[in-house]
Amino acid sequence: MTRPALGELDGRSFDVAVIGAGANGASAAQHLAAAGYDVLLVDKGDYGSGSSSRSSRLLHCGLRYLAPGGSMWDFVRHPNALRIALTMARKAMECRAQLVETAPERTQKLNFCFPIFDGGPYKPWQVSLAMRLLEHLGPSSVPLDYRHLGPKEVAHTPLARWLRDQDKLRGLAMFREYRYEWPERIIADAVLDAERMGAVARNYTAVTGMAKAGDGWRLTLADPTAPGTTAAVGAKVVLNMAGIWIDRVNALAKPGATRRINGTKGSHIVVRLPADCAEYGIATINRENEPFYCIPWRGLHFFGPTETLYDGDPDDVRVTDDEVDWLIDEANHMLPALGLRRQHVIFSWAGVRPLGADPDFPKGKRSREVHDLAADGMPGVYAMTAGPIMTHRSAGPEMIDIVASKVAPRRARQTPSYAAAAFPDNQNSPPLLDHDTRVKLSDLKFAATREHATSLIDILFRRVPVGWTEGMAHAEALKAAQAVAPELGWDQQRIDQEVRAYRAHIEQFYRVDPQGRAIDVEPRSARP
Repeated sequence: MTRPALGELDGRSFDVAVIGAGANGASAAQHLAAAGYDVLLVDKGDYGSGSSSRSSRLLHCGLRYLAPGGSMWDFVRHPNALRIALTMARKAMECRAQLVETAPERTQKLNFCFPIFDGGPYKPWQVSLAMRLLEHLGPSSVPLDYRHLGPKEVAHTPLARWLRDQDKLRGLAMFREYRYEWPERIIADAVLDAERMGAVARNYTAVTGMAKAGDGWRLTLADPTAPGTTAAVGAKVVLNMAGIWIDRVNALAKPGATRRINGTKGSHIVVRLPADCAEYGIATINRENEPFYCIPWRGLHFFGPTETLYDGDPDDVRVTDDEVDWLIDEANHMLPALGLRRQHVIFSWAGVRPLGADPDFPKGKRSREVHDLAADGMPGVYAMTAGPIMTHRSAGPEMIDIVASKVAPRRARQTPSYAAAAFPDNQNSPPLLDHDTRVKLSDLKFAATREHATSLIDILFRRVPVGWTEGMAHAEALKAAQAVAPELGWDQQRIDQEVRAYRAHIEQFYRVDPQGRAIDVEPRSARP
């Protein structure tokens, strides 16, 4: 569909305004539209361009919620923490199953292992108990396939055979895990489905003002890509789903409002491991007693994340040299045979988790919470913190319950579609990439005309699966821009501008080196 002009919204009133079109904002808009509400969804950037696109991309089973970081006995000492952990784990298992069953094209099954060492924080029976709990909490339709492998079987398990301290290894907890093949596209699909059911959606639409108006709110909107273009809209209920920007949005309505976000930064590095490691990953605990992963990704593997507090610019989150070195060091501690060095890194990325601000949780509160901001002088405004992408499908129904207590729907209920949207079949269209015929130039043109894309970054990162690949179409950027130029009205100057912006984006935020190629990792145990 065509994105509505900002001027067309001036003076309109909505039941609900959703600020932030990440995973949770898109889910809220989709489900509220399906419930019969008149919904406005806006984001100051593109759909899914914030933290939702920069996670570990793991649709995990919730095991990390049952790993308190010290030992399982921490739950005995803090029973409320166990209750929260079980709730989050159950949501993770339910959402994992729902996404795998309704949009299998957007997920990829993986073989994961959790190594258990002598002297480690968890005993084999504790890990088995956690796995059995997860099996009990989640639907049986998408099982964990949990099994315990003894030390003798480790030598025949891809990737795991390079684990450190083989003499202290008690075994592996093997289980089925999934990754998001393309989280940005899942978000775009939800936004477009919300639009199908009557919602109004606009990317590149910043909220620059919020003021109480009668029994609702008046929002001032601006288009950062068209300076001077503004509109004012009304909303009975406002959902602040802006993630790491939540506090900035709240400050528009109430300067000095209670801090809600305590963001932690997660950085990752990507390397190429031997082919027999494909679809095998490791979940473990790093030397700071925090989760650490080696995750398969489209023929590559990535290591991460870091867990550091972040108070910097939320619009300029990137991996630092120190973080690259830390990740390499942790990866080599886990898998010393790899001998990773900087020249092995193909690309990297970082994101900030919008965790809740709570003095009892120095690195942020991870349990998803919806905050009623009436106590801050903002009645009818709600903010969601710590909503991970893996549970976003349940965020929408939760927001319906909140909105229903304030506003009655005005239209008939509809059924949301969770199916993966497909581009029109065009076998005659040439591919964008010579080595991958899945992405066709006709797909780019469709995204440009029908899916609210306004830049080359929007198209290549969030409408077609070219971002997050080796090279990230750095060499094909000009070809892509020329293909969509007629649809978007770009002249040669704009084409050149878009190509420069795209290449600068992947070089600055993903450390893609256009001049070099990373060296493939050759573990020492595989060398002659």
